[in-house]
Order: sequence, then structure tokens, then C-alpha cells
Amino acid sequence: MHVLLVEDDSVIADGICKHLKAQGMAIDVVSNGMDAFVALQRSEISLMVLDIGLPGIDGFEVVRRLRSQGNLLPVLLLTARDSIQDRVHGLELGADDYLVKPFAIPELVARIKALVRRSVPEIITLQLAGLHLDQTSKRARVNGQTVELSVREWAVLEYMMQQVSRVVSKQQIIDAILPWGEDITLNAVEVYVSRIRSKIADAGVTIRTIRGFGYMLERVE
Repeated sequence: MHVLLVEDDSVIADGICKHLKAQGMAIDVVSNGMDAFVALQRSEISLMVLDIGLPGIDGFEVVRRLRSQGNLLPVLLLTARDSIQDRVHGLELGADDYLVKPFAIPELVARIKALVRRSVPEIITLQLAGLHLDQTSKRARVNGQTVELSVREWAVLEYMMQQVSRVVSKQQIIDAILPWGEDITLNAVEVYVSRIRSKIADAGVTIRTIRGFGYMLERVE
């Protein structure tokens, strides 16, 4: 799960970030609405946690622009405003949920998980030929045999399984598996792909290198 947090209070942002990471979530943090739109273009985000009282364009305007573009990304609003009118306004603009400060972190986590569950069809297992990925247990199997993968190898393979028969660039892989602001090199992606290839060699699938473009996971014919 990849969360974009838009919060200009650094103390609140740091606290939320720490707890969401402890839940195994990837999280990007920006402090204003314009940077939020930049982050949404650079990373594959599952949900946005959005403060209303932002400098420049406020959270209401961010939601309005997002929905006017046809973007259905789940949005959870955070605000110190607790009036019914503000809540209704945010929801009418297209926000999916609303949480008033101060709030309990467990409630925030529960609401995030609930919104993502509602927005994404639940897929427990990804399968291609003899390769199976169990997204609940984070286990990979080749012809029924468990394959040991590192955390990043799993993330790369899971992303490629979601993009079967599509060409994905190294940068797309990086953007999909890492929070914005963290970094791995393009060469590191090559290493992960090489390791994955050797581990799934007997599954009847292959990761094909498309020179100058990236990689494509496909069934071996």
C-alpha cells in the first residue's frame, strides 16, 4: 500500500509517517497541494491523506481539481475543522472520508485500509503459468514449490505480475515499489530482475528485456 500524505505541520506529518511505515505501508510526504499533484504524477499511489488547511491551494481545492480530472484516487481528509458544514463540503467535492484532529492513529490506519479495500478489487493470488504469488502471505511458488524472495525482489515481481505482457521501464518499477524520496539505482533494478529470472526459470514464464525500453513478464510459448 502506497500512501501520499499532504500535511504542512511537520510534527504531525512525522508522527503519521512513522506509524504508517510501522504498518508496512510506503509513504510519500509533501507539504502543499501543488507538490501533491507532482507526487501523483511520479508515483503509483493507493490513497491520499490530505490536510485541508494547506498553504496556497487548500485541501478542498486539491480534491476539486483531482475529481475534475477524472481521478478517482481514494482521499481521506484531515482537518481541525469539526463543523458539519465543512465535512459535508469535503464529501460533496469528492473526498471519500473525513477525520477530525486530534485523532487516534489506530483509527487513521483502519480508515486507510478500509478505503483501499473498497477501491481495489481484492486479489489474493496472482498467477501466470506455474508462477503463483500469494499477496496475503507474501509467498511466491513455482510449480507448487516455495521460492525465497527478498522484500524488494517480491515487490518487483508483484508489480511485474500486475503488468503482465506490458513493457515497464526501470524507472516505472522504482516508482511503483519505493516511496517518493527514497532511491535505488537503475543498476539495482537490473540485479533484482536477474535474481528473479533465475528463481522463476522453471515456471514457464520469462522476464524479457526490451532493449531501450525496459522489461516484460510473459508466458513462455
